[in-house]
Amino acid sequence: MEAGASGGEPLPRLRRPLRRGAEPRDPPLPQPPWGGGGGTAESTAVEKKRKPLSRLNIHSAFWILASIAVTYYFDFFKTVKETVQADSWWFASGSCLLAVCLSVAFYCILYLEWYCGIEDYDAQYPALIPITTATFIAAAICFNIALWPVWSFMTPLLLFIQFMGVVMLVSLLG
Repeated sequence: MEAGASGGEPLPRLRRPLRRGAEPRDPPLPQPPWGGGGGTAESTAVEKKRKPLSRLNIHSAFWILASIAVTYYFDFFKTVKETVQADSWWFASGSCLLAVCLSVAFYCILYLEWYCGIEDYDAQYPALIPITTATFIAAAICFNIALWPVWSFMTPLLLFIQFMGVVMLVSLLG
């Protein structure tokens, strides 16, 4: 006897209850037919009921406030300015790598996605994402080496907090 062959069930039973006397489960919700026969009025009503996710949440606020605190209490901009004035080769190379990373990112977002209308640009240009990732990691290493004499072992933590603060701030914009 095959599972699902008797009883007129359209699909075979894949799970059986562990105990025969188990409490009955809630009945399954009715599903639209496979052909997408649910009306468009139903789908638009469901979409209207869903609230858009709030851009500002506790997670975003935490990283933004942490970034502001690091900037203020560690004199972040003053330290970066002094490092630039000291002609740090590591800081200059990190800045160039970060510029390359941001240029590729803006090329993907602004030109390919918005101007050309290519939404799946990573499928058409598969090398862009790894290049952007590699240049960002190299820039982060250069910035850590450049600022290590100032903050020592705190440097990676402070730069990570600044990075997360900037990412969360940008996510608020759109």
